[in-house]
Amino acid sequence: MQLKGRKAFITGGDRGIGKGIALALAREGADIGLSYRKNREAAETTVREIETAGRRALAVQADVTEPEQVRAAVETVLGQLGAVDILVSNAGIASRGRFIQETDPEEMLCLFNIHVMGAFHVTQALLPVLRQQPRSDIVFISSVGSHKCAAGHGPYAAAKAGLDALAMVLAKEELANRIHVNCLACGLVETDMGAKLVRGAMGAELKDISKDLPFGRVCQPADVGHLCAFLCSEKGSYLSGHIIWLDGGIQW
Repeated sequence: MQLKGRKAFITGGDRGIGKGIALALAREGADIGLSYRKNREAAETTVREIETAGRRALAVQADVTEPEQVRAAVETVLGQLGAVDILVSNAGIASRGRFIQETDPEEMLCLFNIHVMGAFHVTQALLPVLRQQPRSDIVFISSVGSHKCAAGHGPYAAAKAGLDALAMVLAKEELANRIHVNCLACGLVETDMGAKLVRGAMGAELKDISKDLPFGRVCQPADVGHLCAFLCSEKGSYLSGHIIWLDGGIQW
């Protein structure tokens, strides 16, 4: 197991991409602390699946836009699992698909608060511990949307671009502390959010468009998890400061 003995904290780890990452890291030997915002039932299900894989796990409720909630969640995880050396900032939401002229300023603020400030809050809360470890890893879950900049996705694209920039600055700042920092820029992934996006944009279901995607399938949360596990493993030990596209090559 590539991550035996390591401990990870994953925001939005209860379902979708976050769950895929949590399970992948657990299967490689890591103990998992995950945060959720509302869906306690989903979080508890994920915890049980991780424990079935033979690893320790716990779920803590926290809204990543609230610094005090983030700090409390981090303290709980550290108290029960011990020193964390992997942080995955995954919590996020989609925007409403409106053109910028029709976008409510509150939506812009909401997306920035969740994607950028959420990552900022959890990173600040964990950095003192991450800096003390022989090796630590921070992975931000971003999107190809920050580069594609599709019409109607201004709040989401801008927020993810901000997240990318935060990660690249952090990689330089924390290099001396042996902390690897990378972004995973995902394309379409088979999650509830991905399904809603396809219905809204195309009036179709994910299964209906699979044949037209690279390799005849939709990217799975497990695909994101496997790449995350690789980055945090010894095999990824010389990678930092990169935005890695996980889209099957469809954006090339």
